[in-house]
Amino acid sequence: MTENAADDSRPMILIVDDNATNIDLLVNTLKAEHRLGIAKSGPKALEIAARLKPDLVLLDIMMPEMDGYEVCRRLKADPQTAAIPVIFISAMSETVDKTRGFELGAVDYITKPFQAAEVTARVRTHLCLEEMRRQLISQNLLLERKVEQKTAEIRAILEASIDAMALMVEIRDPYTAGHQQRVAQLACAIAGKVGIAADAIEGIRIAALLHDVGKIRIPVSILSRSGSLLEAEFHMLKIHPQVSYDILKNIPFPWPVAQMAYQHHERLDGSGYPRGLTAAEILPEAKILAVADAVEANSSYRPYRPAHGIEAALEFIEAQKGTRYDAQVVAACLELFRRENFSFDYDAGGRERLL
Repeated sequence: MTENAADDSRPMILIVDDNATNIDLLVNTLKAEHRLGIAKSGPKALEIAARLKPDLVLLDIMMPEMDGYEVCRRLKADPQTAAIPVIFISAMSETVDKTRGFELGAVDYITKPFQAAEVTARVRTHLCLEEMRRQLISQNLLLERKVEQKTAEIRAILEASIDAMALMVEIRDPYTAGHQQRVAQLACAIAGKVGIAADAIEGIRIAALLHDVGKIRIPVSILSRSGSLLEAEFHMLKIHPQVSYDILKNIPFPWPVAQMAYQHHERLDGSGYPRGLTAAEILPEAKILAVADAVEANSSYRPYRPAHGIEAALEFIEAQKGTRYDAQVVAACLELFRRENFSFDYDAGGRERLL
């Protein structure tokens, strides 16, 4: 191998030929504008290409030990050298020979005896194309980074907006501070256990954080009242899923967040509210949200009753498995608590956020 390293910024071309005369002609043709590497056999060509990563390979076909077709095949099979452009220079001029070269991944085919001007022109063309390809890759990577940065910024804005909306409810109803965060925690755990895809679980998480945003419409006197609600007050409270839906329906989430919030108090037997939907009409995600909401709410303190605790809440949903609550979802919830030691993170949300 000989290399001209006088100007390292010049493109490197690897000449692969076992004929000294052909090598001399190519060297004299290309040395003024390029750094050159020379290999007189296929194995040597592969070793040099792997080590130096030339910008282009000029490859003879008829060589002992390993022909040019095999050299090209191995170059293209190696991820480290697959992108290097290969130009065959050969006395084999039949169409089938050229076609085979292109099928192996070569970018061009020059027939011997070659003209120096033709070699120079084709080399320049393919080096230019390769440079354009590299620039395009670089621009694409830069664009991808910008898109990732903007996506992260948008995501941060979305998360802040979700937190702000959830906090509005907690400010009006401080006794349930942290409820939405804990419902989200349990709903996501259940969703994962029943095989919901990760992307869909993110939609469930957001819906859980916002499912009670409609309580912004409910008078504080009802939200914080001690003792049982009057029938009229309970009817007022029952509008909050509809209000949640009205607030969320025009936000272009990639998941049915508004519908999940709308349906989180619906029950399989049609006894839920606000629309009295039955099993087939309720979203699978809303069925998960309904169980998570019921468990957290029944286990926690409310102004009108003491905290029942986790086991009582689990017994509550277990007693209504398959009638009001989805059987698979309930089973997953019970297994999380009773076999996998799931527990709520009571530091998520909480009254300290309001102080």
